[in-house]
Order: sequence, then structure tokens, then C-alpha cells
Amino acid sequence: MESNLLPTLSDEAPRVRRPRGLVTEIVESLAASIREGQLKPGDKLPTEAEIMARFDVSRTVVRESISKLQASGLVETRHGIGTFVIENRDAGNFKIAAADFATVNDVISVLELRISLETEAAGLAAQRRSTENLEAMATALRAFQDSIHADSDAVPPDFQFHMEVARATGNRHFEDLMTYLGTMIIPRTRVNTPQSAPEGRLLYLQRVNGEHENIYNAIRSQDPEAARAAMRTHLSNSRERLRRGQTLDASPGV
Repeated sequence: MESNLLPTLSDEAPRVRRPRGLVTEIVESLAASIREGQLKPGDKLPTEAEIMARFDVSRTVVRESISKLQASGLVETRHGIGTFVIENRDAGNFKIAAADFATVNDVISVLELRISLETEAAGLAAQRRSTENLEAMATALRAFQDSIHADSDAVPPDFQFHMEVARATGNRHFEDLMTYLGTMIIPRTRVNTPQSAPEGRLLYLQRVNGEHENIYNAIRSQDPEAARAAMRTHLSNSRERLRRGQTLDASPGV
């Protein structure tokens, strides 16, 4: 991997909290509270002022976050009263819940779904990305690298990178789907792959972020086929790492 292909990731580059990143942070936090049952159907969300204070953001950011939760079918706003969590009215339709990640095979199944969806998202992102999209991806890559050296599992910046690729498609449905799925699509939230990796945690996470950089470079170069190939390779590698881990766990004496 040629690090000089990432000039925007220099140590001197400014690290700015972008409004879009703040929206994602709020949406993810509230969506997780709903998915995990901390906020139940009928419960009222905190007021705009409370959310502004909690996340240190503007009213505009809060309102965009609520709009995205509404678009995902998680909440509804009753004018003059507040915003409330709603029942899942489409229980018979497609959904992926925490229970669908109970086993390694479940995680692999979701990865196979992601391969088809995110491969095309990467191709579209390469065609449509803006300078702002590239900066947001670069910020996620830097955050991932910082997390590695902070002894973190790097899940939030990992998810953020994939979210920014989805956003760069210019098709809100890709972004909405990623918001709906949340960080649980990152295998490390369910399986401790870094600690079980033969090369060790540090090299494992560096390899994952190196794969992210390959995707970024292809998108930055506006090469759709290279972007698709890089995303497919990245997610396929994740799947194969999980499969190898299963084989080792099942082997006698291992």
C-alpha cells in the first residue's frame, strides 16, 4: 500500500467536526437506544434543547437528525407535543435486528449482503463524490488510525468510513440503510476478531484500515471499477477472516 496516495491524511491536516458527522453521531446514538429498548414505542425523545446540550450541537443539526430518524421509520413528530418512538408498523417487511447477529454464521450472512450493496455503493461514490465527501472519508481514516494507537477496537470510525462511502453515492437510500443497520454491521461488535487474529491486534486493524485506504484512493481517483473491486475485496476478506476463525475454533487442540 502506498501511503503517498493519501495526501489529505497528513498529520498537519485540520480535524474539524463536520455537521454531517454530528448528525450521524446523534442518529446513531438515538437509534441504538431505540433498537436496544432503552427508548420504547410511545416514549418521548429528549427535547431539541436537551439534545443540543447533550451533543453540543446547533438546532439545525438536531432537526436534521430527527428528520433522518423519521425517514427510517423509528419516530414521529407530533407538532406542539414532541417526537415519539413508534411501533414497527412493517413487522412483516425486511429487517435486521441484534438477534440476527447471534452467531458467527449470522455475521457472515450479513457480510454477504453487504458485499452486494456496498460494492455498488463504492462504484457510485467514485462517480459522484464531492470534495466534502473525500474530506469526510479522510477524517474517518485518520480517526481509525488514532483508535488503533489508543488500544481501541476502532468500531465507530470503521462504521463512519462505510457511512461516508454510502453518503457519497448521492442516493439517500444507501445512507438510510446504513443508518438503520448501525455499528452492529461491523463484525468486531459481535466477534473479537482482532484478539484472535494470527498476526495480532495491531497488524489486523492496520490491515483493515489499509483496505479502507484502497477504497478511498479508488473513489478519489474517480475509478468506479477499482472502487468496486476494493470494496468487494475488503468485505470478502472480512468474511474469510471470520471463516478461518470458525475453522480454528472447531479444530481439536486449538
